[in-house]
Amino acid sequence: MSRHADSPVPGRLGPWQYLQNALFYLHVSVATLLMGAVGILRVIRHGRAGANRVATGWIGYVLWAAKLHMGVSCEVRGTPPTGDCIVAAKHQCFLDILAIAHAVPERNFIMKREVMRVPVMGWYAYKVGCIPIDRTRGRDAMRAIGSTINRRIAEEGLGQLIIYPEGTRTRPGERRSYKHGVGTIRAATGLPVVPVAVNAGLFWPRG
Repeated sequence: MSRHADSPVPGRLGPWQYLQNALFYLHVSVATLLMGAVGILRVIRHGRAGANRVATGWIGYVLWAAKLHMGVSCEVRGTPPTGDCIVAAKHQCFLDILAIAHAVPERNFIMKREVMRVPVMGWYAYKVGCIPIDRTRGRDAMRAIGSTINRRIAEEGLGQLIIYPEGTRTRPGERRSYKHGVGTIRAATGLPVVPVAVNAGLFWPRG
């Protein structure tokens, strides 16, 4: 992907790169259906642990497909957490979701309820422990999530809860105000917070 050396904003995609993108998403769509179907038995037998193993395999496969089709690879610096914690990460594109989720063993997210209804992926998201949120409820929704998290910690452990404090994707170099979610959950649960920086948006821009 071409861009000026002194600019953090990637240049326009060319025809070949659009074709590469199309092949990548077609490949990933087929793989998602196949791996999701094959993994159902593992989830039935092993529950959340099985769902996490399927998710780890799927994420790793998608990252491999990104390298195959577009020459994109990921590097994780630092030691990813393994216990119950909040992972507060910058968010620039689809790629950083995959990289962070693959680096931790028991990833889960707070995600919009609508995403949980997506075929295959939504079901696995539910099984690994992702928490749906109704954004229309504002702070009331975050307080309810705090109660849900405390119950999970007491019953089966939480894992690594990945949250994007800015609430949306941002372009490299763009600044946005941080939302209250991480602070609200930290106050309600006492969980440690692990900050994560990313630069994936330089190489895989939005759109």
